[in-house]
Amino acid sequence: MAIGIFDSGLGGLTVLDAVQKRLPDVPFVYLADSAHAPYGVRTADDIFELTCAAVARLFEAGCSLVILACNTASAAALRRMQESWVPPDKRVLGVFVPLIEAMTERQWGDNSPPREVNVKHVALFATPATVASRAFQRELAFRAIGVDVEAQACGGVVDAIEEGDMILAEALVRSHVDALRRKMPTPDAAILGCTHYPLMQQQFQKALGDEVRVFSQANLVAESLADYLVRHPEMAGFGESAFLTTGDPHRVGDRATQFLRRQITFQSA
Repeated sequence: MAIGIFDSGLGGLTVLDAVQKRLPDVPFVYLADSAHAPYGVRTADDIFELTCAAVARLFEAGCSLVILACNTASAAALRRMQESWVPPDKRVLGVFVPLIEAMTERQWGDNSPPREVNVKHVALFATPATVASRAFQRELAFRAIGVDVEAQACGGVVDAIEEGDMILAEALVRSHVDALRRKMPTPDAAILGCTHYPLMQQQFQKALGDEVRVFSQANLVAESLADYLVRHPEMAGFGESAFLTTGDPHRVGDRATQFLRRQITFQSA
């Protein structure tokens, strides 16, 4: 009964790496739906169906708690899943809740009226589906006032990362940052709204400039999960960690090994 971590591809490995460092004694089962990646260009219904299928596979593997380490799935499918699909004895959590908490400096369960926060101009870099969902803007609006969010759909970045073409990925990052700056010349904060993007965090920071605070999710999710397990220790699980993929296990494993710089062996999901 390990904790499940799901992503459409390999971006969720940034989250897995952070939570394993924070919780070294907790076993995790990672599932990459590589056969259907990327999710960011799919419709909301497609994303919902694919995410449900992947999470069901993790439930079958004995996971009672699953983290959607995919912003597209979290933005386009999570609320619908929680309202109509997740069994009462299971839990599915997303990745942008800890980010919203960090930006607004208030806990998720704090239902007091929205208030002013330190950041005023926020650049959001995300997949087209995440941008279309407006999930970040909606959740921020519940908790903060006076925050201007300008979103940039970063087409091609996930594909380049998945293919291991970091030269192309860096060029695309620069292009998308330039496009964002034409709409918002002086952001004071930036959200990397895809779990693939921390692999390019230095490139985003360089393109944005040192004066822009870049929020990345992996460490925030790790701290949030550690806090959740303190409150729900029965969800910590036991057993062996594993890596599953709907794609070619050897190819995906080679990419994962390259990303994390340690040997990762995937099995067919």
